[in-house]
Amino acid sequence: MKTTLKYIELKTGFSHNGPAWIGLISFSKSGKTLYFDGKAFQSLRGNGVSGNYYELESGDEYWISGVKKNQQNRHSIGGGLIYLENRSVEEYVKHIDPPSLDLNQYILIDVEETLPLDRTHLLENTTKLANTTGIDDKKRFLHPTEMTIPELDYFIAYYREDSIYGRFLKGRKYARTQMNTLLLEKERRVS
Repeated sequence: MKTTLKYIELKTGFSHNGPAWIGLISFSKSGKTLYFDGKAFQSLRGNGVSGNYYELESGDEYWISGVKKNQQNRHSIGGGLIYLENRSVEEYVKHIDPPSLDLNQYILIDVEETLPLDRTHLLENTTKLANTTGIDDKKRFLHPTEMTIPELDYFIAYYREDSIYGRFLKGRKYARTQMNTLLLEKERRVS
């Protein structure tokens, strides 16, 4: 399985000072799922609040990117030590410029190298089976005038739940706006 050196930072519940790691990430065959430290990550496709990936089991957002040659992986306003995976130290030292490691910035650790393939497949298949309505989740990107009444009802409920229980304020506001737009379309059709 292909591996590459990456910077990983937990964003959920933190600003720019969450726990961060530099280590070797593995990719699934399709390249859609990344694996690190016994966790599986998938892209948020631009829909994240402060991260670009989410962890499949917890839903937590992470920032995953390439490592910087100048060792300034954290954003300028962030801080904190970075966990450096033992098996990636040699590759990281070759990557940085100059090739000297300031050990005051890092904590050397071992990470879980076992890939959570069974758990990942189970999670992905459970998510696919959860939508037993026959409505494709991608239809939520349709304009409300293009949706059928059952689709409107489904996505109104979908956004209502997100507007109440969403993890972040920005996401709850977005869900509330989407729900209200769909409610207006449904009222227009019914009256």
